[in-house]
Amino acid sequence: MMINEGRTDRVLRGGAAVVLVAVAVVTGLSEPAGILMLVVGAVLLVTAAIGFCPLYRLLGISTVRRAHRVTSSPSADRASR
Repeated sequence: MMINEGRTDRVLRGGAAVVLVAVAVVTGLSEPAGILMLVVGAVLLVTAAIGFCPLYRLLGISTVRRAHRVTSSPSADRASR
């Protein structure tokens, strides 16, 4: 399992999870809306904690910053010879 969530993504998910769980508790855990918010909040919290989102993987998305690699083009290599 490769990490596909960047730092900002993980922080935002964690914050949203805390808010959703708090609202779910206030709404009432016996209400359908409260249960839904609790489940979504739990999923966000788990994905933020492990840094992996299965939906991102299916869609080919990654919010992890990659270092920009400087690569030379084949024409630049030929010109330098």
